[in-house]
Amino acid sequence: MVHFEYARCSTQGARNYQEDTAAVWPGEGDAFARGPSAVSSQDAGIVAVLADGMGGHAGGALASRMVCENFLDTCTTRNGPIPERLIAALEEANAAVATKVAEEPMLSGMGSTLIGACFSAAGVEWVSVGDSPLLLYRGGEIALLNEDHSLAPELDRLVAAGRMTEEEARHDPRRHMLRSAVTGDEIDMVDVSRRPLKLEPGDYVILASDGLHTLDTAEIARLVAAYGSEGAEAVAKALIREVELMREPHQDNATVVAVRLKPQE
Repeated sequence: MVHFEYARCSTQGARNYQEDTAAVWPGEGDAFARGPSAVSSQDAGIVAVLADGMGGHAGGALASRMVCENFLDTCTTRNGPIPERLIAALEEANAAVATKVAEEPMLSGMGSTLIGACFSAAGVEWVSVGDSPLLLYRGGEIALLNEDHSLAPELDRLVAAGRMTEEEARHDPRRHMLRSAVTGDEIDMVDVSRRPLKLEPGDYVILASDGLHTLDTAEIARLVAAYGSEGAEAVAKALIREVELMREPHQDNATVVAVRLKPQE
């Protein structure tokens, strides 16, 4: 028997609109509410999805919501192996964006990142497009599970080759340019887990929008370690609170979904 506990929390940051959407199934109330929420699930496992929209206030918010709704609906109603369901759900979300843009050409250019993750007794399996990170916390350390489809990895390679400094790479305006996104067109890059990643009691898996990058990896690990024993809601709130306390003048929207495999009593 497995028992997952999860929570989501977000901040608008310095933006005057919110383009992030996150949802978890099965959930309580409005699955797409953007405020703090926490729920537990036993046996059947859960499906979590997070999307960071792009295309301005109307386009970005609409794209992220459509992506989450269509992904979650497809992934939770299809039968078959989880990897096939994840890919089918991604394709359905992408098709929904294409249909909307065809109906309303003024929305051309809208799109979204996506992380979709299925949690079960076998572990966690995922599909992702874009630069929204999927993180694993275990034993005091944080590991990135999915690929980063922005230009950030390319800039970091230039740093490793001595062709630019860490400071230059960190503040390069190209850093957050996406090489792949859910826009209704053919998706250039997709990251899919090859097999379930077995989770250990006490592990946290965190889905996040790139606004969480305001915190470095060590700080994220410190916060999860400090609040992990209090549960997923405490972790999600602590991460977003710390982002807000940084008071970055150009802080992007930041959203997290924290999922914990609860230790057996």
